[in-house]
Amino acid sequence: MRGAVFNEDHEAFRETIRDFIAKEVAPVYAEWEEQGHPPRDFYRRLGELGVFGIQVPEEFGGAGESSFKYTAVILEETSRAGVSFGNYGVHANLILPYLLAYATQEQKERWLPGFVSGDIMTAIAMTEPGTGSDLANIQTTAKLSADGTHYVLNGAKTFITGGALADLVLVVARTAPATPEDRRAGLSILCVETASEGFAVGRKLQKIGLKASDTAELSFSDVVVPVENLLGEEGKGFSYLAHNLAQERLTIAIGGAATAAAALNFATAYVKDRTVFGKPVAAFQNTKFVLAECATEVEAAQLMADRALELHDRGELSVVDAAKAKLFCTEAAGRVIDKCLQLHGGYGYVTEYPIARLYADTRVSRIYGGTSEVMKTIIAKSLGL
Repeated sequence: MRGAVFNEDHEAFRETIRDFIAKEVAPVYAEWEEQGHPPRDFYRRLGELGVFGIQVPEEFGGAGESSFKYTAVILEETSRAGVSFGNYGVHANLILPYLLAYATQEQKERWLPGFVSGDIMTAIAMTEPGTGSDLANIQTTAKLSADGTHYVLNGAKTFITGGALADLVLVVARTAPATPEDRRAGLSILCVETASEGFAVGRKLQKIGLKASDTAELSFSDVVVPVENLLGEEGKGFSYLAHNLAQERLTIAIGGAATAAAALNFATAYVKDRTVFGKPVAAFQNTKFVLAECATEVEAAQLMADRALELHDRGELSVVDAAKAKLFCTEAAGRVIDKCLQLHGGYGYVTEYPIARLYADTRVSRIYGGTSEVMKTIIAKSLGL
C-alpha cells in the first residue's frame, strides 16, 4: 500500500547506509551503549560519508539537497538494524535548520564546514531543571556587557542530548525580562563554544534507553559569549524555536513508523524460528492475529509519515499536521513494539535481542519534541476547542 516515496537516488543512498551500518555500526554497537556514546571519531566518519552535509549549501561543503527524504532513509535504516548514529539526529536534523535560517554569513562560514565534516558537533540547550515544557519560564540569563562586546551567561540546563561531546551548544537564555503581556519575550539563542571558561558538563544522565546517545546536564558560570555568537536577533529566541517544530516532529514521526516496522520484522522472524510445544510460535492463531494487527498499524503509521514527508518537501507541512503525525506514529510504535516484545516471551526482555532495545529506546518518543499530551492540545486547538 505504501506509495512511491523514494526514487532511485534515494534507494542507492539506502544501500550505502545499510552497508555502512552492517560493517561499521552493528558489530560495535554494544560497546557504544556500554560507553554511553560512539567514539568521537565516528562523527567524523559520518562527515566523510556526507551524512551531515546533505542539506548544507555547497559553498560550505555540503550537498545542497533540499529534500528531507535522504534523512528519512537514514532513520529507516538505523531502525531496521536496531541501532542509532548516536547524536546524529540532533546535530543534523535539529540544529542545522537554526543555523541555515538565522546564522549570518560570517557565522555560517565559521561553523558550517566543521559541522559538515563532524569536526564541530552541536547540541541545543533549552530545558532547565524547573521548566520542562514551559520554555517561557527559562531562568538562564545572558547579560550584555557595558561595552556591548559580549554577554555573560549564567544558569543550568538538563536533558541535553549530545551535551557531553558537543563543541558548540545553542543555549536559550533570557537577555531581557519577560513582560506582563508576553512571558515569552526576552529570550535569545547564544552559540556557546564548550571550550569557554565557566562552561561545565555535569552529570551524564543514565537513561532506560537510547544508551548510545549521551544526555547531560550543563552549567554556565560567568561564561563570556561574544556578541558575534548571537544567533539571529536578540529577544526573538522563542519564535525561532517554534520555527523548526514541524520538522523536528516529522523526524520523530518517521522514526516512530520505522521502529514499528522494524519491530514487526524482528517479531515475524523470531516466531517463525522459535518452537513451543512442538511447533513454531508462528503456527498459533494468537500469534497470527497479533502480527496482523501490528502489520496494519505499521502500514497506517508509514502512510501518515510518508504523507507528512511529502508535505514537508513541498513546504506545506503545518504545525498541526506534524503534531498529528508525531502523535499517531509514536503511539502506534509503542503499541506495536509492546506486542512484538510479548511474542518473544522472556527473550524479549533480554537486551541482546533488538526488540528489547527498541522497547526502551522508543518510549521517549512520546515525550521529547513535545509530549503526546501537548500534541493533543495542538490538534484540539485546530478544531476550535
